[in-house]
Amino acid sequence: MKARQGTILILKMGSTLPGLRAWKGDFEDWITAGLGAGAPSDVIDVAAGAPLPDPDGHAGVVVTGSHTMVTERRDWSERAADWLREASARDMPVLGICYGHQLLAHAYGGVVGDNPSGREFGTVEVSLNGEARTDTLLAGLPRTVKAHEGHTQSVLQLPGAAVVLASNAHDACQAFRIGQRAWGVQFHPEFDTEIVRTYIDHFRGLLAAEGQDPDALMSAAGDAPQAAGVLGRFARICCGAD
Repeated sequence: MKARQGTILILKMGSTLPGLRAWKGDFEDWITAGLGAGAPSDVIDVAAGAPLPDPDGHAGVVVTGSHTMVTERRDWSERAADWLREASARDMPVLGICYGHQLLAHAYGGVVGDNPSGREFGTVEVSLNGEARTDTLLAGLPRTVKAHEGHTQSVLQLPGAAVVLASNAHDACQAFRIGQRAWGVQFHPEFDTEIVRTYIDHFRGLLAAEGQDPDALMSAAGDAPQAAGVLGRFARICCGAD
């Protein structure tokens, strides 16, 4: 498929924890690093009210995570949902991460809400299904990969146009695709072990209140290189290399 020209847009839907931001940067910094030096990017701070550009003239878009919930229906979030439908309709490659994953599903009529199993934080196993074996973004990955998680809400019902690509015991929709070039991943390919451990520690009390073991989650946190590689794969799709 012919590559689009221009930079990859990063739609910033919020910021990480203040202390973590001071230490390691913010969502967009981690995503930029994951996309790689050969994939120039521009950051649009949607949550701060920045206007959204015309999708034409850009190679693709990554939608970040957020501490806001999609179900809050913030004006800037709903505006971004409308924009994502338009961008996807113009064949712009889209990758939604966590909040962005949920927002993409919402944009197409899916249902987002609190996960009935509670929060999912830490390094977990995600299982790819048969559809993923022929998917442009996920093909070639092993059937089970380690991935970093940090979310309260999930996609509870996908829109009819979506195809599930991955799941686990906690979340039936860890990844999906709409059309041929729009993806959502509930996991965080931009996180590293230090980031995910910081999130576990920050939410320690809430996790324990739900019957989870924060110390066990901390011990299980580790590298997730295959999930991290999804960002580089997406950059190559945007550039026409895959």
